[in-house]
Amino acid sequence: MKTILFCMNPYSFGILEPVMQVLKEKNYEYIWFVRAAILEKFPYQSQSYTTKIEDLIRFKSDAIFVPGNEVPHYLRGVKTQVFHGLAGEKKSHFRIRSYFDLYLTQGPYFTKWFSEAAAKHKDFSVVETGWPKLDVYGKELHKYDTDKQTLLKKSKAKKIILYAPTFSPSLTSAPHLLTQIEELANSKQYLIVIKFHDLMAKDLIDSYKKLSMCFENVLFIEERNIIKYLLIADLMISDTSSVVYEFLLLDKPVITFKNNSLAVKWDNQLSYNGLVKRVVENLLEDPFKQERLNILREYHPYTDGNSAKRMVDTVEEYIKKNGVPEKRLISWFRRYKINKIFRKI
Repeated sequence: MKTILFCMNPYSFGILEPVMQVLKEKNYEYIWFVRAAILEKFPYQSQSYTTKIEDLIRFKSDAIFVPGNEVPHYLRGVKTQVFHGLAGEKKSHFRIRSYFDLYLTQGPYFTKWFSEAAAKHKDFSVVETGWPKLDVYGKELHKYDTDKQTLLKKSKAKKIILYAPTFSPSLTSAPHLLTQIEELANSKQYLIVIKFHDLMAKDLIDSYKKLSMCFENVLFIEERNIIKYLLIADLMISDTSSVVYEFLLLDKPVITFKNNSLAVKWDNQLSYNGLVKRVVENLLEDPFKQERLNILREYHPYTDGNSAKRMVDTVEEYIKKNGVPEKRLISWFRRYKINKIFRKI
């Protein structure tokens, strides 16, 4: 099975890396497509990759794995949506854009919605597989335990707090929590790790970097993959970001500010104050532990670390049953949009 790993944004690399490993194990030929603008951030440059759509046309793939929202309709292969997060409160997560033959969902909450949409549209299939980015939870849950102890010892702290806000200007807490994070940093028992999205505004990045230079127990990280810090943190602070769900699935407490989910199962504050008090209470009492269980069941119940394998197996079965589509039939508007996006790459 010839496969394209299709990346328009840097977050795609960590999502598709487990899929790449499965393809290697099966001795399948694959190629990464990396948008030219993000090539310098691509961590697998010893692998086969391209920045040119023309190369993908010549490659004649059987399958295309896509964590983003768009993929050229004219490429050969099963166009497979694998999603770039778990943000069930975002309407865009459930938008049917007509580019995909197959949707591979993360858990029952998502499967139900997309299955109903499939019954309505009748031109794509839905299979629940789990999400490959979280395979590490099943296989390497304690991979960074030694790193955690090293960081705690170096900073003379007792707990690690991860601050990981969204970048969206209308949703991010970053402009409002700078003084609150500084107040939290004055408590030396915490090591505060700050991890921003690649698209966060530069002025906010600069402000928090400056803060980290003033405190030995504040660490601003620029690594692309957040997984290590999800695994080692004891509590996370965020807002309306899909990373909230990734952290909740580790069964650890989360504090958000003005999260717009309709079914909050964690500590969500409606004003930008009282952070220190909320951190203390959540670490000592963990008042939302029972409510997190619903997230674990509905959003991603897979703990075996084999979601990437299920994805590849599912695409194989799809091809056996339906063959390999030469292209995707979509509306004039969608064709226009695709041509506008990809002729510039």
